[in-house]
Parts: sequence; structure tokens; C-alpha cells
Amino acid sequence: MKKIILSIIILFSFNFEAISHIDHYQNFKYLEYELFRNNKLIGYHKYDFSRENNILTVKSQVNFKITKLGVDLYQYYAESDEIYKDSKFFQFSSKTKQNKKEKYVNIQVDSDKNDLNIDGSSYKGNTPLDSIVGTWWNHEIVKAKRQISAISGRVIDQTVTFIGKEKIIVNDKTYNALHFNFKSSDKSLPDNKKLNTDIWYDEDTLLWIKAAFDKSGYWEYRLKIHK
Repeated sequence: MKKIILSIIILFSFNFEAISHIDHYQNFKYLEYELFRNNKLIGYHKYDFSRENNILTVKSQVNFKITKLGVDLYQYYAESDEIYKDSKFFQFSSKTKQNKKEKYVNIQVDSDKNDLNIDGSSYKGNTPLDSIVGTWWNHEIVKAKRQISAISGRVIDQTVTFIGKEKIIVNDKTYNALHFNFKSSDKSLPDNKKLNTDIWYDEDTLLWIKAAFDKSGYWEYRLKIHK
């Protein structure tokens, strides 16, 4: 019961203060994460932040591969552009190559309908304006009822649970972290479509520190560089 009450208090305070805008990240220039599978380093995820007048552009690049006995079993590469105007989401686009399969998504604000228009390889249509792209660096995702796949545009209804405050060590640095779990609200989804991811944010800066999930192996994103 205490954990539930604490979750409500923290999420309430986030909704009306910290996550109302992305101004919390106005000093961020670069983030880099190491990607591990079963505790083996397999790739990276990088974010570059650039600003011009009232526009913030976040460029992302993900690259990893899974090998066994010197043979590449799986290769993944993705690039994306995430744009905000006046601290509010404006548009997102990405292209992804999974082995030989290509996926994409383009998302724009539809001001006439007051929602988001999605053109993706898995979904084409509209979703409410309070949906958020699942790129994880933006802590605002903890209050969203749904997230949009940054790979294919699939809309995922989510349930967010605040697990608690924890001290964690990532790359020899200790953080006071806020630990959240994200799960698909739709229990009828097949297992390979269900969301079940743990995310840790720094308590003071709301910097994304780590992510972990179990899907055909245990995966972790660990913060390597931020500036």
C-alpha cells in the first residue's frame, strides 16, 4: 500500500511540474548508451541535441549486432529525427533496418484534429495528442497512457508503475534513481508484442540512466556518456 501511495504522489508531482515541458533538458548536448545482451556488449545508442531559436532537434542512431562463433546472426541499424517547437513535440521520423527487413515511421502533429498523424510500417492513422514516442530519453513518457513505437509507428497502450527510489551503479558512477516499469495494458497481445521494460531516471536531473527487458535474452541500455 505504501508503494502504491508513493507512486501516486510522485506521478502526480511529475504531471504538474517536471514533465510538463522538455525544458529540463535544455543543457543536454549528447547522450550515449552501451547496449548489452546477456551482459555482452553488442552495440550503442547515441543522441545528439541541437537547438536553433525555438526548435530542438534530437538525432538518434542505434547500431548493434548479435554474433555466434564469428557469424552475424542479427544486425540492426536505425536513425531518427525528433523535433520540438517551443518545448512541445512537433514531428518524428525514423528508418530502421533489421537484417534485410526495413521499417519506418513518420509522425506529425495534426493541428486540425488536435492529435498525431502516424504513417508507419506497422500502423497508419491517428492517435491522441498526449501519446508519446518511445525514445526513452524524455522522462515525460512516465505519464503517458500510450507510447508510439519509434521503429514502426505501432501504438502501445501502457501501464506505468513506479517501483521505487534506488541507488544504482552504471559505468562506475552511483546514481539516486527513480525506477519505473512499463507494461502493455492490453493483456491479449501475443508475448512478442507485449511491452515489459524497466527504466531508471536520475532523481535530480531526470536523465535516463538505464533500461532493461527480457526478450530472447536479457537486454540492458547503460548510460556511457552525457554532456
